[in-house]
Amino acid sequence: MFGPFDAARKKEAQRLVRALALVLHPDRVGGDDARAHAASAKVTRFHSMWLRSDRVVMRTARSAYPITARHAVGSVANVYRTDGPHVVKVVRNPALNPLLHAEWDALRRLGKLADEHPWLRPYYPRLVDESGDVGRGERAFTVLEALVDGFATLADVRRAFPSGLDGRDYAWMHRRLLRAIAGAHRVGLVHGAIVAENVLVHPEQHGIVLAGWTFAVTAGERLLATDKAISYPPEVRAGHPVTAATDVHMAHTLMLDLLADSEHRQRTFARWCTQDDPHRRPDTVDLLTEYDDMLEELYGERTFRPFALPRTGD
Repeated sequence: MFGPFDAARKKEAQRLVRALALVLHPDRVGGDDARAHAASAKVTRFHSMWLRSDRVVMRTARSAYPITARHAVGSVANVYRTDGPHVVKVVRNPALNPLLHAEWDALRRLGKLADEHPWLRPYYPRLVDESGDVGRGERAFTVLEALVDGFATLADVRRAFPSGLDGRDYAWMHRRLLRAIAGAHRVGLVHGAIVAENVLVHPEQHGIVLAGWTFAVTAGERLLATDKAISYPPEVRAGHPVTAATDVHMAHTLMLDLLADSEHRQRTFARWCTQDDPHRRPDTVDLLTEYDDMLEELYGERTFRPFALPRTGD
């Protein structure tokens, strides 16, 4: 009747209770309608039970994390808010637990990289805790530092600008994305799922975070799984091992998807990075320099350009 508990839906649930109470009131249905009276009592009881279900708690060996509301739905897992500065990512199918284990490994490696090179820290989610090994049929989960307030995804950006982005706006996003990818490649990681839903954007702060590391593997390995909704490079479709070139292809496929059709120079750059032969794609470290050179030719000296998503209804 009320769906999974969500603290943000308490007022909506209360309105539903009141509406049903009006429909079932004796003045409406007659004082001798026993069926309506029983239904009214059930509505009250179900609402009370729903309110008492507000504390689903995910427990680890170190701590407990009360879930308050669902925040996002991904290809492998759902992300839930907690009553603290964290989110909990819970795999939907226990058979996919190994993908969360892969994410733990990737985020640990990225965390060590960020300790050595602090300038990389803003580009990756921070692993806080994890479920560890779980029983047969139970679902693994990850506790992450919350990246919620002020953040959207590139999928949100694409929906907000259906005609595509001005190249000057996408430039700062792509530069930061290239840094995140280059950092991962530095420790031998291939992300394997660089799509709009996995890139978080903070428009006001010009922040980019590369999330969604459940498909990540070490370069030279095959992906543990693929998603039918993702357009993969030829080597993945052929079942071959992935390399840094795989991420380069995916990042620039994303670039082609987000840029306005009129951005001919940047789109030509992106097509150069999405050649079918992985060996003909440029290296991420070289890419950033080459991309910066192109941007300077196009737009001159780099300046801060404010960016905002249109408000709903605008």
